[in-house]
Amino acid sequence: MQRNDPEGTRLPIKIDTTTNGEFTPMPLDKVSIEANRAAQERVGESAKKTGIGRREYLVTNCGAAATLAAMNETFAAAGKVGGGYDLPKEAAFEVAAADSVLSGDEFIFDVQLHHVNPEGTWRQNLPTWNATIASFARNNPDCKETDLVDCIGGDYLVQEVFMDSDTTAAVLSSVPSAPDNPLLVHEMAATRELAAKAKGSPRLLIHGLCHPNFPGHVERMKEVHETFNVSGWKTYTQWGPDERGFWLDDEDTGIRMIEEARAMGVRNICVHKGLPLGDLSYEHSTCRDIGAVAKRFPDMNFLVYHSGYEPSVTEGPYNAERAKGTDSLVHAMEQYEIAPGSNVYAELGSTWRTIMRDPQQAAHLIGKLMKAVGEDNVLWGTDSIWYGSPQDQIQAFRAFQITEEFQDKFGYAALTPERKRKIFGLNGAKVYGLDPNALKKKAESDSLGKARAAYAHEKDPSYITYGPKTRREFLDLLRANGGAPA
Repeated sequence: MQRNDPEGTRLPIKIDTTTNGEFTPMPLDKVSIEANRAAQERVGESAKKTGIGRREYLVTNCGAAATLAAMNETFAAAGKVGGGYDLPKEAAFEVAAADSVLSGDEFIFDVQLHHVNPEGTWRQNLPTWNATIASFARNNPDCKETDLVDCIGGDYLVQEVFMDSDTTAAVLSSVPSAPDNPLLVHEMAATRELAAKAKGSPRLLIHGLCHPNFPGHVERMKEVHETFNVSGWKTYTQWGPDERGFWLDDEDTGIRMIEEARAMGVRNICVHKGLPLGDLSYEHSTCRDIGAVAKRFPDMNFLVYHSGYEPSVTEGPYNAERAKGTDSLVHAMEQYEIAPGSNVYAELGSTWRTIMRDPQQAAHLIGKLMKAVGEDNVLWGTDSIWYGSPQDQIQAFRAFQITEEFQDKFGYAALTPERKRKIFGLNGAKVYGLDPNALKKKAESDSLGKARAAYAHEKDPSYITYGPKTRREFLDLLRANGGAPA
């Protein structure tokens, strides 16, 4: 029996204003508001034609197809060209037609997941974080937990990501906070075991968190890796103990961290770039330092989480004079002559989810990244569980295409099925040292895979977006967190 959204009021493809807590929600423009209205209307009409209820209709791929088709028409009428969602005309009514685009057998490797430990010491030591995390769950009407923070825990992550999306494997990451953190490395390791279930499929890898501008962090890296076998080091150059960030090419901070990681054989340096944390040391959120360290350490991998994207910057053709948003990353590659396919990778967490409501910007962003870092170096990430299930992001990307006009005019590559497979997981598998075929096969037969196969016959996705959705809710979150972004 379905329990979530029985009236079918929630669209399966979410175009909304939510933030992951690191940036102010972007108000929906008139086009996006009209797209949502048109999608709600189209879904109702299509459900009637198929003779089933709205909710029953929406949990099929036909519901997602009808939503994307209505959005396509609205965007095109408003002159938002360059990209769009390519669907058969009959996809809103014929399951096979919808499945041909919105289903897939790709190896999907999400390199950026988050959750919190509801029983961690941070709840006593970081009371502002406690209120912040609760604010995310408060926007989930399906959360029936007495303690709202439970709804942002590991069990919910497994449900939203591995049951209600097509994600096969992922990397669990952390947030900027020290010494306490809502998810410490040993707690990430515990979730890794939870996701592995009985047969031990390595569905989750974990990051170690390093703030090299904090005393003792670099010195503890070796011990952390030897104890927990981390697959990469996550760092936030914009964050620091004195509200001042650091650069990766600073000798006493970033360089020390990179050299320590290199010495222990962990080649992946995962750095938050873009999504500025308010006014906090803004310049350190740009990609100015990426080219320098990539040139100096050719045997290390630099994974640029969020790809330098800034919600307040309109993505267009590359502009070397601007060097903001993803142009900041492209400029850093250009300045230091880092060729596509080298050791710099662009990650899409929060970035794709935000930009997919504007197909013109999306075409420029994806097109520029494939040109700059190379089609083998764009990585799939979603920043879930902050947004709920990532399935809508997956479906939208499956259907998304860059127009031939933009390909010809700006030299962007077509988003072929092969390139999408690379972005969805094959690129990430290579950089994180996974065998995608073996892992996918094993995941399909482990206990979690069997549970998902059974669940597919009676699936009940929430279609909920977590997190603050308005400027007021975001400001409340800031006040709860002592004035700092989450």
